[in-house]
Amino acid sequence: MARIDSHQHFWQLSRGDYSWLTPELAPLYQDFLPNELLPKLTQAGVEKTIVVQASDTTAETEFILQLAQEHDFIAGVVGWVDMESSTAIEHLEEFSKSPYFKGIRPMIQDIADVNWMLKAELAPVFEYLIEKNLSFDALVLPQHLDALYTLIKRYPALKVVIDHGAKPEIANNSSPEWFEKVALIASETSAFCKLSGLVTEASINPDFDQLVPYMEHLLVCFGADRLMWGSDWPVVNLASDYPNWIIYVETFVEPLTNKEQQSIWCTTAEKFYRL
Repeated sequence: MARIDSHQHFWQLSRGDYSWLTPELAPLYQDFLPNELLPKLTQAGVEKTIVVQASDTTAETEFILQLAQEHDFIAGVVGWVDMESSTAIEHLEEFSKSPYFKGIRPMIQDIADVNWMLKAELAPVFEYLIEKNLSFDALVLPQHLDALYTLIKRYPALKVVIDHGAKPEIANNSSPEWFEKVALIASETSAFCKLSGLVTEASINPDFDQLVPYMEHLLVCFGADRLMWGSDWPVVNLASDYPNWIIYVETFVEPLTNKEQQSIWCTTAEKFYRL
């Protein structure tokens, strides 16, 4: 059964544009580059990956597009542009010259204004994404789900995927509104969702049983044809590791039909990112 990792990162500290990455995040405060990931992909039977931005600079997007040119397993890149800048469309046009460029991800979780994505100034970028069939990765927290719902209703043709299941607060089980709001978005919009990042929201080495209610909710809401697996490597190392998360997902999807399993592991990402 083919596998695509729909969400992983690379970074090189010497580049100096990862403002969030500090020595306090010890497991992550080092270079993570393709040669380190490749053995993990081989071991897990993962053939292709989508590299997602980890810095709010266009220079980092250029860096990961270059990595995509150099490594066959990278099937696509989700980059970053300053959506409020007068140069946003110019950068999108430049990035779109690369066949690997699939869309953008603003770092919404780090923006204080929970309604930032609804700002009128962003309209030209959303309209450009729709026109060019580019995707929008929504890096949101539960408190952003109301605004995200409004955004997708405003732009129903926008291709949206919710990263990391919108990061429910699994560790302290304090996201009651998450269940309701995820269900609303799934039922009333065409948004997709990533089965990724959940271990990091739980605790160090979380029990499988701790994650199941959240994984089940995402599957019930979005269905296998709108749910895609991602590792969130190397961020997954904060709580677990690549092989362990693979085992959890294998265990979770085991009762599903082959077609449903194939959707989560591969075909949903293929379809969404136009691979």
